[in-house]
Amino acid sequence: MSIRKILIMTALSATFAGLAGNAFAETNWQKNHPRRTEVNKRLSNQNRRIDKDVKDGDMSKAKAAQLHHEDHQVRQEERDMASQNGSHITKPEQRVLNQQENGVSKQIGQ
Repeated sequence: MSIRKILIMTALSATFAGLAGNAFAETNWQKNHPRRTEVNKRLSNQNRRIDKDVKDGDMSKAKAAQLHHEDHQVRQEERDMASQNGSHITKPEQRVLNQQENGVSKQIGQ
């Protein structure tokens, strides 16, 4: 077997082992923590509202893409915060995320 194949197989093995470890490390309670659930439900609802406005012709696709990008950034920040706190977010972090979501929400339906 060539060195290149060995390196590729080693890299793939490490990647899959890391993914499996992360999947098992987070309990169902941590993944579905009430504050995380609330934040993520709001993000999902906002995404539906954006898509509906585009479908109804009330929002341009460019504006929708911008708002989806902002929502994606909030979702990524929620994940980053959770990764630092045992897979949950604190009340102050939830407040920050809600304020960011409010900013996006106000832009929907204008």
